[in-house]
Amino acid sequence: MNYYLITIIIYALILIGLGWTIGKHVKGAAEFFVGNRSFGWPLLFTTLIAANIGAGSTVGVTGLAYKFGLSSWWWIGCSGLGSLILAYFVGPKVWQAAAKYNLFTMGDYLDMRYSKSFRAITSTMMAVGTLALFSGQLIGIAWILNVVAGIDKLYGIIIAAIVVTIYFSAGGIASAAIVNIIELVVILLGFIIATPFAISYVGGLDGLHSMVTANLANAALADKYFAWDGIGYTTIIGYFLMLTPAFCISPGLVGKVYAAKNPKAVKVGTLLNGIVQLLFAFLPLLIGMCAYAAFPNLSNQELALPTAMKEMMPFGIACLALAAIFAAEVSTADTVLYMLATSLSKDLYKTLFNPDVSDEQLLSFSRKATVTCGIVGIIVAHFMANIITALSIFYSLMTVSLAAPFLFGLFSKKASVKGAFWSAGIGVVVTLALQFFNHGKGIWILNATSTGIICALVIMLVSIYIMPAPVAGEEKR
Repeated sequence: MNYYLITIIIYALILIGLGWTIGKHVKGAAEFFVGNRSFGWPLLFTTLIAANIGAGSTVGVTGLAYKFGLSSWWWIGCSGLGSLILAYFVGPKVWQAAAKYNLFTMGDYLDMRYSKSFRAITSTMMAVGTLALFSGQLIGIAWILNVVAGIDKLYGIIIAAIVVTIYFSAGGIASAAIVNIIELVVILLGFIIATPFAISYVGGLDGLHSMVTANLANAALADKYFAWDGIGYTTIIGYFLMLTPAFCISPGLVGKVYAAKNPKAVKVGTLLNGIVQLLFAFLPLLIGMCAYAAFPNLSNQELALPTAMKEMMPFGIACLALAAIFAAEVSTADTVLYMLATSLSKDLYKTLFNPDVSDEQLLSFSRKATVTCGIVGIIVAHFMANIITALSIFYSLMTVSLAAPFLFGLFSKKASVKGAFWSAGIGVVVTLALQFFNHGKGIWILNATSTGIICALVIMLVSIYIMPAPVAGEEKR
């Protein structure tokens, strides 16, 4: 009897039951999308950090650390920096706009600030990218089930999609926020307890260094493995330009900020979320390095985390640790479903096809859209190569197309509709052209995505001087 699998099944049933129970009390779109704007800072912190510690921050980063070592910290480190910017600059400002104009989604803001056409185009791109992000979370859960029970990747993806889709479609952000409390406790406890066991397994930090050096059989490579810049400056700059803006403009995170009850809740809850991200980053990093020291010949680097959890610690700790990974993936997957549901229902269906839809009909459509996305996500995840690839597709599309228009629109009255279109359009074109025709390389030491982001920012900056918003357009704000 596989007690690891039984533990995860029981945990999944608890999540589904809790989400379904809360969902029965959700009656309107306002509660489904923004929780009636009632979240204090503790609940906002919980739902933000649970969303931000997902497949990328656990299975993905551990896999990066398995291969590249210490410098893999920059993936979560840059994300945490974006959260700090969200806390003090972006979050309070966009919350005020949401409260004033009764905004539910990022698309609502883009419509109010620019135009319905800009909202529709960016929401369509986000839907495509978000499916890639959702597939990454499903892959993370599938790898856990593969290691603990030998379940095939496809069946693991299907199980993951069923769990997340059922509990989120029932109650939206309201049920997700409550379930996130349980998930967060399990995540933090699991990783905090598991990391010392992993370090002890390889003989402490000295043993870790010795075993890695022996595995690499090259002193220079070992020094690079334990260096902060070992992954390369091109990659680190790429993470900074891609992830830092992403974690202060993400539609999923902005939607959660909308749910706060006041600006103080936004600042405190989001600040704590950023601090915890920066500290948490060291845990999967150390586990990944220990996994390489002990198991240097894994066929897939993304199996490093579940393998370490299962092989490096006692059964009880291993069960808690595996449940923590499962919780991390599920908690982020519900945020991704939230982004998909809002893009498809509020930003596309209501805006383009049925402007007069009733509150009850919109809620019903949102739930159906969530289930549909869960099914499509299974297909995308089955063919996606790995978690980091899936997440990079989403973050690249989002940051290149949205960062400049969103941030300039938030802080400058001169940002215009034309400027937003030119910025997003040229940024995406430059990124895709470099990706497909220059092997992903950009100018100087930058990669394709970094170059596209800088182009979009420069064009948006220039546009506020050569094509500023007219005086009449300012009233739209």
